[in-house]
Amino acid sequence: MANYTGPKVKLSRRVGAPIADIPKHTAKRQLNPPGQHGFRGRRLRDYGVRLNEKQKLRYHYNVLERQFRRYMAEAGRMEGNTGEVLLRLLEQRLDNVIRRLGWARTIWAARQIVNHGHVIINGRKTDVASYSVKVNDKITLKTGIHKLIRENMESLPGHEVPGWLSFDPSTLTATVVNNPTGDQVPFDVNTNLIIEFYR
Repeated sequence: MANYTGPKVKLSRRVGAPIADIPKHTAKRQLNPPGQHGFRGRRLRDYGVRLNEKQKLRYHYNVLERQFRRYMAEAGRMEGNTGEVLLRLLEQRLDNVIRRLGWARTIWAARQIVNHGHVIINGRKTDVASYSVKVNDKITLKTGIHKLIRENMESLPGHEVPGWLSFDPSTLTATVVNNPTGDQVPFDVNTNLIIEFYR
């Protein structure tokens, strides 16, 4: 399956919002169009605004369009607010959990850690980035990567682990204590616009 491997800051520029919480993406100058004056462009129409919001969420979670459509369909079938359910499904992806724990600086680094087989869930090696964690799942790491993980954690001072995860830094062990809610997602997105885009 294809995966975007090009420049990542270009994605932040395209949607006008930082899709990763690192200085390269959050710097104000990076969100402006390139060039001496920058391209002002025309105001987006309704379709463009909804598309932009959808792309913002896709890039933030590093999900392909086909995967995203599957998440949308699944969220529509489940009980509750479709937007809230969609965010919960995306937050519970294993690569995102690794990022939220501060074990990786970006979603792309988190995906690489998972794909290389360093993550163990409930005693079993899991190398699928889209694996959906459940309540009471215990997440640990192989000992060979502990040094890199601690370096990553040191490079993210002030990083806060969300309340739906419990984390023991001494053993690098995490447990899923609850399902995430919409207000625990540290990314500003309007899910109503995304739902309207797919109608």
